[in-house]
Amino acid sequence: MKKLNLSFIDLFAGIGGFHLAFKQALSNGGGAKCLKSQDTQCLFASEIDSNASYTYALNFPNTPLFGDITQDFIQKHIPKNFDVLCAGFPCQAFSIAGYQKGFDDTRGTLFFEIAKIAKKHKPKVLFLENVKNLKNHDKGRTYAIIKSTLESLGYVVYDEILNSATHANIPQNRERIFIVAFLESKVKNHRNFTFPKPVKLTKTIHHCLDSSKQEDCFYYTPKSQYYEWLKKEVVKKDTIYQLRRIYVRENKSNLCPTLTANMGTGGHNVPIIKDDFGIRKLTPRECFNFQGYPKSFKLPNLPNSKLYIQAGNSITLPLVARIAKEIVEVLE
Repeated sequence: MKKLNLSFIDLFAGIGGFHLAFKQALSNGGGAKCLKSQDTQCLFASEIDSNASYTYALNFPNTPLFGDITQDFIQKHIPKNFDVLCAGFPCQAFSIAGYQKGFDDTRGTLFFEIAKIAKKHKPKVLFLENVKNLKNHDKGRTYAIIKSTLESLGYVVYDEILNSATHANIPQNRERIFIVAFLESKVKNHRNFTFPKPVKLTKTIHHCLDSSKQEDCFYYTPKSQYYEWLKKEVVKKDTIYQLRRIYVRENKSNLCPTLTANMGTGGHNVPIIKDDFGIRKLTPRECFNFQGYPKSFKLPNLPNSKLYIQAGNSITLPLVARIAKEIVEVLE
């Protein structure tokens, strides 16, 4: 695949998953090499969370990075012309883990900021990601509004629900909806676009776990209120467990359960393993491994709770890179 001089903006950018995915799609070297290259393709990024912005800036120091995209003075910094708008817009309003208020939740209305920017700048492609439940939320009416809004702006909308375990060779059970919309007036061959096909899962959880002794803070000790409970339930080294509110669940699929933003910050939904040294939580770096980030991706000196949030909120990098590559091939 030849290199394409493609420009994009990164909204609700988090730690830069979409950014790195496009770098990989545009780089023959991919992965670690693209982190070392000059950052010339991403023209604008926006992220409201200061901790996520810290991680983003650490890995992409040359990207113009701004805050709250709902602010008009920040939107004025968006360049007039760019090819792709990327946005993993907030999913809490549609997630089955939340109250599912959809557009009644202020976070749900952030989609219309995307539509507003698309209407003004008319990029060739919109590349969006959200939770699987967006497709069926409010009996499908929420997604129907999103699709009709984009179509009214001249976009042809493609969508697919893909799992990281089946489409990215990543041992995490993570289903997400991906929306790729092409501006029909600028991308005549949009029908050539297809979502990636399934790939064989060859990696196990041990490809993402560190077998060495971790810091003591990750291990449960007899002082923990859960210790005796976990000692009884967590007995295998080839599976990941979850500490729920009232029980411990073994993930018998041999996959990591869906990583969430609240893992490690409370008493439930915490991924747990048994290693040679005891029973412990996954480390932040292991969580990023389960999202497919390269070891060269820098994690800042932040509290572990903040890093857990960032990993849980992020995308599975190899999956988004595969979709980005399909987009790039249509635009070549």
